[in-house]
Amino acid sequence: MDKLDILYEDNHLVILNKQVGDLVQGDQTGDTPLSEHVKQYLKKKYNKPGNVFLGVVHRLDRPTSGAVIFARTSKALSRLNKMLKEKEIEKTYWAIVKKPVKQREGSLVHYLKKNTKNNKSTAFEKETQDAKKAVLHYKVIKEIDHYALLEINLETGRHHQIRAQLAKVGMPIQGDLKYGYPRSNKDGGISLHARKLEFIHPVSKKSIEVLANLPKTAFWNLF
Repeated sequence: MDKLDILYEDNHLVILNKQVGDLVQGDQTGDTPLSEHVKQYLKKKYNKPGNVFLGVVHRLDRPTSGAVIFARTSKALSRLNKMLKEKEIEKTYWAIVKKPVKQREGSLVHYLKKNTKNNKSTAFEKETQDAKKAVLHYKVIKEIDHYALLEINLETGRHHQIRAQLAKVGMPIQGDLKYGYPRSNKDGGISLHARKLEFIHPVSKKSIEVLANLPKTAFWNLF
């Protein structure tokens, strides 16, 4: 594991910039998740004996990168979970997608149905049984050659929401084979990055705004 890219840290929270390929929370692969690496980092830094408490507040898909929050206290965890539910944590994503983008900015509304067998969500245009409503807003930041850089804000947080919705309207994320992009990225990731987090600190009540640097790849460098 390379050195953790810590964006913010205090007694209650630690926010870091997740790299492509990092697993936020343990799964069936058995790979060491980021949560374990953060625990080890805290244990060492603060010389803590025994187990270190760390709560996973939200997740990012393994092939994506960007800002992810962990809670260092149970008080912060329960408050952040509530804030997440009540949409009090504003997340801004950046994605490189295949052109053409029909509108410079717009909103997408679909109904997403998750298939656990292949870990994929299908987007439907009309209400469908067992499908959950998904809403996102986007705007084009920059266009070059065959690609556009979008800024995306989520109104709902569904499984693979950004990936499935953009693919549905013919703008698959660069490198996202699962959702119809023709080629993979060299690093095995996809060009989707959790760029910014904004929220009121659950304990101190101060305003927090965190920006996560873009991955250092040739493609992101173009933008």
